Amino acid sequence: MIDHAAADDFRRLKAITFDLDDTLWDNSGVMQRTEQGHVDWLTEHLGAWQRGREEPLTPPIALADYLRERQALARRSWSRRGDFSWLRERTLTQLLEESGVNRAAAHWWAALAMQRFHALRILVTPFPDTDAMLKRLKGRYRLGSITNGNVAFHRLPLARHFQARIAAGEMFAPKPDPRPFLAMLARLQVKAGETLHVGDSWEEDVLPAIRLGMRAIWIAPPEAETAPLPRGVTRLARVTELEALLAEHQDQ
Repeated sequence: MIDHAAADDFRRLKAITFDLDDTLWDNSGVMQRTEQGHVDWLTEHLGAWQRGREEPLTPPIALADYLRERQALARRSWSRRGDFSWLRERTLTQLLEESGVNRAAAHWWAALAMQRFHALRILVTPFPDTDAMLKRLKGRYRLGSITNGNVAFHRLPLARHFQARIAAGEMFAPKPDPRPFLAMLARLQVKAGETLHVGDSWEEDVLPAIRLGMRAIWIAPPEAETAPLPRGVTRLARVTELEALLAEHQDQ
């Protein structure tokens, strides 16, 4: 049976917004590699600098301590709980100072370590055919990205397809807060009913989108719950199935 209401919704679309991590690429392993990598870089390069100055070596920062102190800082600075770059840099500075590094050097080395973090963070591989799909969609829709992550998306080739990009944590409103969605609608100059949001998180992508009146695509693994979906939500296994879905509804 043809769902004419859904077909009408899809035909009204003027814009598509996308989550990034685990929607456009597989993020498994990326964060672990990036976390360990920038801490190892800091230990190596700070140690070389201190040896050259004949100073005592700062003990390596343990990832468990780093995570614990980051989480504590996020609880103390609730409005910035999703600003992960800020949390990391402030925590590294704190841990370095506590280890005896003077304040100016601690700030300097924390900033350098975060540069390394961002260099590692963008080493992601988009799912096959994603780039080509986005290139074609860009010709028909306004595209935007809304992420809670701190990947430097503007440095990735995929970013050229997007008219607007929002890092929700940096605007102190991580998803599922509706504000990044509302900000994106304003930037793309579209209404909620003219916009489709695509993401892998039910709580952070699907629910806030449909509450605002947007349609939503849930990129869900096979083992996810299979209960009936609310109106306005479509489940796909891979983001690259989106084009066929749009074409199907355009033809109805």
